[in-house]
Amino acid sequence: MTDADLRTLAAHTIRALSIDGVNAANSGHPGAPMGLADIATVLWKDILRFDPKNPDWADRDRFVLSNGHASMLVYSVLHLTGYDLPLQQLKDFRQLGSKTPGHPEYGLTPGVETTTGPLGQGFANAVGFALATRMAKARYNGKGGFDPISHRVYCIMGDGCMMEGITSEAASMAGHLGLGELIAIYDDNQITIDGSTDITFTEDVEARYQAYGWHTLRVDGHDQAAIKDAIEAAQKVEDKPSLILAKTHIGYGSPNRQDKAKAHGEPLGDEEGRLTKEKLGWTGGLFEVPDDVRKFFADAAALGTGDRERWDERMSKWRGEHEDLAAAWDGGAVADLDEAVAAALADAKGATRAMSGQAINAIAPKVAGLVGGSADLAGSNKSLIKDTTMIATNDFAGRNISFGVREHAMAAITNGLALYGGFVPFGATFLTFSDYMRPAVRLSALMKIRALQVFTHDSIGLGEDGPTHQAVEHLWALRMIPGLYVWRPADGVETAMAWTYAVQGGEPAPHALVFTRQSVAKLDRADGFSTTDVHKGGYVLKDREGAKAAIIATGSEVGLAVDAANALEAKGVPVRVVSMPCVERFLEQDAAYQASVLPPGMKRAAVEAGRSTPWKILTGLDGLEFGVDSFGESAPYEEVYAHFGLTPENIAEKIAAWV
Repeated sequence: MTDADLRTLAAHTIRALSIDGVNAANSGHPGAPMGLADIATVLWKDILRFDPKNPDWADRDRFVLSNGHASMLVYSVLHLTGYDLPLQQLKDFRQLGSKTPGHPEYGLTPGVETTTGPLGQGFANAVGFALATRMAKARYNGKGGFDPISHRVYCIMGDGCMMEGITSEAASMAGHLGLGELIAIYDDNQITIDGSTDITFTEDVEARYQAYGWHTLRVDGHDQAAIKDAIEAAQKVEDKPSLILAKTHIGYGSPNRQDKAKAHGEPLGDEEGRLTKEKLGWTGGLFEVPDDVRKFFADAAALGTGDRERWDERMSKWRGEHEDLAAAWDGGAVADLDEAVAAALADAKGATRAMSGQAINAIAPKVAGLVGGSADLAGSNKSLIKDTTMIATNDFAGRNISFGVREHAMAAITNGLALYGGFVPFGATFLTFSDYMRPAVRLSALMKIRALQVFTHDSIGLGEDGPTHQAVEHLWALRMIPGLYVWRPADGVETAMAWTYAVQGGEPAPHALVFTRQSVAKLDRADGFSTTDVHKGGYVLKDREGAKAAIIATGSEVGLAVDAANALEAKGVPVRVVSMPCVERFLEQDAAYQASVLPPGMKRAAVEAGRSTPWKILTGLDGLEFGVDSFGESAPYEEVYAHFGLTPENIAEKIAAWV
C-alpha cells in the first residue's frame, strides 16, 4: 500500500468511526468529522507533538476543537493514537458515564485540552493558550542551553465559531499581540443547521482576519499534501497568528447528504452509512480499525513519546542549572500567604476595590504565577500589578494584560491561561458587565479551573452612572452557576481572605471577587475571631446575649447591618450580625458550623444591595429581606441607598416591628 493510499485509508477510518459512533447513539453530528478527517490525519500524523503515555506533558502541542459538536473526530483520533480511550468508549458515544460526551469536556477525556460547547469559546481558549505560551517563553526560555517551551497551539473552528462575536474579540487581540504560536484552521464547508451560510454569512473572512493582523492561507481541505504544506508554511510565520481557510465538504462521501444541512446534526442512519462507506471504498465492519491504520497512528505517537523522553532528560538538567526558575515553574501553595496578605490589609481604608488592589500586590511577590488585567478599566478596577510591565506585542515578560474592551474574550482567554498551567490568571471589569462574560465563566465552573474574575462597581453604590451600570441581579445570577465561588467582602480583612482563598484555597475552582466603588468602614469583630474564619463563607461578626434575630449581610451592607444592630440594641432588641462574604462556602460547611452561625429557630433577615428574594434560602419563608428588586437610579449613591430603604434607621425600624 502506498503512503497516499494509507493516508486515505486513515482518513476514511476516522470517517467510518464517526459514522458508527453517531449512528450507535442515534444522536450527534457526523458531517463535520467526515469533512475534517483529512485535516485530522495530517495533524496527528505529521504535525502535532504529543505523548499518549503522558497527556499532560508540559511541552506538548495544544489542540482545540472549537466546533465541539464535531467531537467524534477528536474521539476517533485520540483512540487511534493510543490515548486511554478504548474502542468501547466510541461505541458508548453520548451515553451516561462515558468519556465521550456530545461535546468534548476537559478533565473527562484524556487528550481533551478544554471544554468546547458554545461556539467560539474554544477558539478564544486557544488564544489564551497561545498567550500563555508566549508568556512562558519569556519567563523560561533563553536562559542558557535548553529552552523548555517550544510547542504551538492548533485550533479547528467552523462557520458557527466564525460568526460568534467572541471569536472576533479574541482574534483581534491575538492579531494585535502577534501570537505566532497560534495556527487556526477554518472548516469552511459553508453549511450550518439552517442551511447554506449564504443566508446569513457572506463576508470576506480572509480579508477580515488580514485586517486583524493575521497571516492567512487557503487550501483544499481534502488534499493532505496541500494541508501539510500550508501548516508548515504557517509555522514559519512567528510574528502573526495564522488562519488556514480549508474548503471542505460536510458529510464527505455521503451520496445523499454531502454538502447538505442534513449532514450537520443528524445520524446518517444504517442505509446512508452503508452507501457512504461503499462510495469511499471502505470494507471494514462496524467500529473496525485496519491494522495498517493502527500502526500508522501508533508510529506518530511513538515519535511523540521519544520527543517527550528527550525533553524530560534535558529538563532535568535545566532544573539543576536554574533552581530559581524551576521553583517558579513548579509553583505550589505559599504557606504564609493568609497571614501576609491579612497583615498588608489590616488597616486598609476606602473602597473594597482599592483594598483588592492592595491584596493583588501583596500576593504577587509571593505567587509568581499571578497574572491578569482589565477590560480597559485597570484604573477603576485597581487591577494593576506593580513593579512589572504590561504585556505588549514585543514584550511578554510582564504580568499585566490589557484585554481592551473585550469582556467575553477576556473571560475565555483567562480560561485558556488557567488551563495552560503555571498561571493563576484574573480578568477585571464592572459587575454589570459580567453579563457579557457569563458563558465563559460558566465553562470555567464546568471545567473546575482556577480562573478568577474581579468585578468592581458592584451595586447601586455606583451612583450617578445609573441603572445601566448599577448591578442588581448580577450577584445572584453568578451565585446560580454551580461550582463558582462569589466573594463580596466587607472590609480589608475579608478582602484579603477572599483573595487568598481564590488564589490557593480548596480544590481548583473559579472565583468571582466583587468589590465596591464607595468607601466602607473597618469592622470590629467578635472575640475569638480568626482571619481564616472568612474562608468559611460566613461567620458571626457581632453578637448580643439573647439575640432575637440574625442580620445576614454582605459587602458594603455589612456596615449598614452593624449600624442597624446598634440602633436596635438601643431599642432593647438585641440582634446578631452575620457577615457572609461567600454564600457558596458557607453552604459547604457542616451542619454544626452552620447552626452555630444561624441557630435553628432564630429569626433571620438579609441585607444586600441586590435582588432580595433568593436570600430566602437562608432567611426562610418567614424571613425578612432588604434589597433592590427593581433597576437602580441615577443619583449620588447615598441618595440611591435611601431611596431603596437601605439605611440603618429603616432596617432597624422594620426589624423591630418584625421581631
